[in-house]
Amino acid sequence: MGSLKMFKQIYLFVSLSLLLTVMYLPSFCAEEYYADITIDVDSSGFVTIDGITNYPDLLVNNSQIYTSKKQSYWLLNITKEEIFSDFVYTLTLPKGSSINYINPSGFIRIEENQGNLLIKGFGENKSFSIVVQYQIEKTSDNETLAQFDIIFVVLLIVIFSLALILAILFVKDRKSKVIVGEIKQDEIDTKFKGLNERQKQIIKLLIDRKTPLTQTDIQKELKIPKASVSRNIHGLERRGLIEKEQIGMSNLIRLKKT
Repeated sequence: MGSLKMFKQIYLFVSLSLLLTVMYLPSFCAEEYYADITIDVDSSGFVTIDGITNYPDLLVNNSQIYTSKKQSYWLLNITKEEIFSDFVYTLTLPKGSSINYINPSGFIRIEENQGNLLIKGFGENKSFSIVVQYQIEKTSDNETLAQFDIIFVVLLIVIFSLALILAILFVKDRKSKVIVGEIKQDEIDTKFKGLNERQKQIIKLLIDRKTPLTQTDIQKELKIPKASVSRNIHGLERRGLIEKEQIGMSNLIRLKKT
């Protein structure tokens, strides 16, 4: 009797051991998956998954295998039935998105960053799954109107700037004409009587050009020696017909204001 009882206990122990081995053997042999990834979804439903994982074919680049669309609703479904020892992800939805339904494995947190919805999730010893139904809102009439207002303001600024530039150019042109007109024709005729030929040429050149000239410019235009130009300019300056302004190493010659 004692031997039979001992045999039954050994049989029960072996049977229980085999049962436990069969139950836990798959978990001992299965590979532990992990993932630390970012999931980016654009407005056309293309998905890019990047990061670190040992799960085969989880990472994709501009793929639509995880998205579908029905009318105005988009559905993102990334589901892996295998158990992950741990996973962490950040899902970025397109700008203007609003979530209608979300079913994740593990824990999530929803944030907003520059108009994009961010879903941050993590979990341990679970299958990896994130299912999101969302809509992308169209630009509202107010936003369109605001964009039009910005364009209109920019055009006004451009038009105002061009008008200001034209006004400045017009004023400069008027000033140059005033400088020429400061010596009236009868005054020129009167004062020409006491001038030599080269001094007359210099005065006429300044009137014709309607702008101040350097001594070098006068010399090149009239083709007279440098010493002669300097001497005759000095004479005109003493008569009060012209004035000199030193600009750097050069003298700027202009008709004198009356």
